[in-house]
Amino acid sequence: MTTFDDYLETFEGDPGYLNWAAFGPISPSIRAEVFADADLLGSGRPSSLTLVDERFSEAREIAAEMLGASGDEVTMQPSATYGLMHAFYGLTGAVIASTAEFPSISMTLERASQASSGELSPRWITPEHTFVTPDAVADALDDDVAALAVSHVDFRTGYRADLAALREVIGPDRLLIVDAVQSFGVVDTDFSAADVVAGHGYKWLRAARGTGFTSFSARARERIAPVLSGFAGVDGGLPVDELPAPTASARAYSVNHPDQLAVARLAVGLRDVRDAGVAAIEGAIAEHVDRIFEIADRHGIPTVTPRERSERAGIVALAPDEPAVLSAALTNAGVVATTRGATVRVAAHAGTSVETLQMLDDAIGTLG
Repeated sequence: MTTFDDYLETFEGDPGYLNWAAFGPISPSIRAEVFADADLLGSGRPSSLTLVDERFSEAREIAAEMLGASGDEVTMQPSATYGLMHAFYGLTGAVIASTAEFPSISMTLERASQASSGELSPRWITPEHTFVTPDAVADALDDDVAALAVSHVDFRTGYRADLAALREVIGPDRLLIVDAVQSFGVVDTDFSAADVVAGHGYKWLRAARGTGFTSFSARARERIAPVLSGFAGVDGGLPVDELPAPTASARAYSVNHPDQLAVARLAVGLRDVRDAGVAAIEGAIAEHVDRIFEIADRHGIPTVTPRERSERAGIVALAPDEPAVLSAALTNAGVVATTRGATVRVAAHAGTSVETLQMLDDAIGTLG
């Protein structure tokens, strides 16, 4: 049996779950290993604590490997939003962002601007279909723009931004700040175009809350002041009777030491995805999404998600005439999805079963 087959067997929940873009039920491998780590922490023995602390370097190194970065460019965070806070609060200049962005970008950018005494300003754009395309960004560029902030995969529509094309349009002197929560681990892409990548393990990595991480390139560390840096972001251990400067690595963008068991969950989730292969995971998800499109088309349900595989990930946004009616039908059939505004969002993972997709088909069919 291949590693990818082993990975698929870890999807053991009841059929009908199509809400991976909202929450990923914790995987059995993570549950098993974290229970063991909790027992180690229960002893209080220095040797046991050291074993659990090794998860920090494990998570950092695997995340760096998957991002194509070095270990000193990655830091653990309580969530992706914390990483974006470090990026925005340390920046000056104008930052381009869509008005339809997830609040981890839009609200964080706005709060950072309000606290900056005019040094940081949002440059809001409202692109067609909420798709942050190179053309939409180009129209907003001028000499005041210091960075572009964008979700790699849009939480509303499932549109996947072209990071390489966005990098090309903003040029080498501006920062590209990416929220990768809806893509990391399920989209096989080159993240090197980005200067800051903020991710989280509670969705597609199946590692629950508290499992954030962020990478800061050398260029980002030169441009972004670590204004929210705490005592965990210095060299030499606990600083007592001194006030050392932040370390030169990405660890400068940390306030305190992260939750040990959260980091353990992240480490196992990262390891499972790396070993299974992101390309294989993406391929399986793409096939499920193709099936969801076929179901929607056959039943006459419009969608707002791009059809090209290179422009999407695991999210499909259905746009029926009566979203509440479709939502009720899915709920009654045992299909878990997210209804927001005019769309019903379904999201399949690599381990989504044939039975689950048949449940979706049957539920939509009840609408006539």
